[in-house]
Amino acid sequence: MTLELRNVVKRVGAQTHIHETSVELAEEGFNVLLGTTLAGKTTLMQLMAGLERPTSGEIWFNGRNVTGVPVQKRNVSMVYQQFINYPNFTVFENIASPLRVARMKRADIQNRVHHMAEVLRLTPMLGRYPGELSGGQQQRTALARALVRDSDLVLLDEPFANLDFKLREELRDELPKLFAGRHCTVVFATTEPMEALLVGGYTAALHEGSITQFGRTAELYRRPGDLRTAQVFSNPPINIAPVVKEGDTIILGNSVRWPIKSGKQLSDGRYVLGIRSHDISPVLNGRDAVSIEGQVQITEISGAESIIHFAHGALNWISQSHGVHTIGVGETVNFHINTDHCMYFSTDGELIAS
Repeated sequence: MTLELRNVVKRVGAQTHIHETSVELAEEGFNVLLGTTLAGKTTLMQLMAGLERPTSGEIWFNGRNVTGVPVQKRNVSMVYQQFINYPNFTVFENIASPLRVARMKRADIQNRVHHMAEVLRLTPMLGRYPGELSGGQQQRTALARALVRDSDLVLLDEPFANLDFKLREELRDELPKLFAGRHCTVVFATTEPMEALLVGGYTAALHEGSITQFGRTAELYRRPGDLRTAQVFSNPPINIAPVVKEGDTIILGNSVRWPIKSGKQLSDGRYVLGIRSHDISPVLNGRDAVSIEGQVQITEISGAESIIHFAHGALNWISQSHGVHTIGVGETVNFHINTDHCMYFSTDGELIAS
């Protein structure tokens, strides 16, 4: 099953919600739409599903132009972050509803519903109503209803956003198993870079209605094609700063210098440095680390991890490191940049070396 957007644009009034977009999604595995709130993820999904029609451009599915085909005439399932269930139906009836609409035989409905309930651990709740369920159970019911039918296209719009951390982890681990052996295109929207990495497959980075880059998720993370994609794929935000290359040396500000690696082909001149927060630490974090002095602005301790916001001149950077580092606000300390993981972008934002 292939899904392709060809020069798709979506405008509402004077506003452009989706700028001209052409992309062919992967047939197997997950296609992740990664971007902040209002980046255009839901609008793209609605266009893919047929809930919205593009202002211009075409949507092709499995070799057929489906641009004007309404959602009712497509074999598509969609799950939203706000779990939607029929309040007057039991869990069994909710899961069975799309199968009944398709006029499937009663015995087949029974088998499919019970199998999906077992997979999503809903069997004890089949006789209950949505109002008697926890939030996690309601979302699993919505997932079961979307997955019980053999849809050609499955759209998951931030399906775990309103769930607690533990349940998010459990369902995220279960998703690949749920789709194992299914011949369908799966699109998964998220605001969380870590979730995109865990889901894997392919990722489209979105910013303000534009796909900045599409490719294998791990490769997109390791080598973003431009600064905008690197920013979309970083949480906490990627640290950036203007730098200058002179000879074999990178110069940051007036006092921080390090030798450029021989494999990084950079001409002398001005660049934008990008370094993710976990590559800056208050403890030595690499053989080729270089020190940068910073005044601590905020310290956040989360479990066995420390996130420290610090200022260096006009720069406001973030360090994310393992361990509990109790550094007081206002203190000036040395942070260590792992220069092996530095990315160098042109002043226009194009990745030059990483």
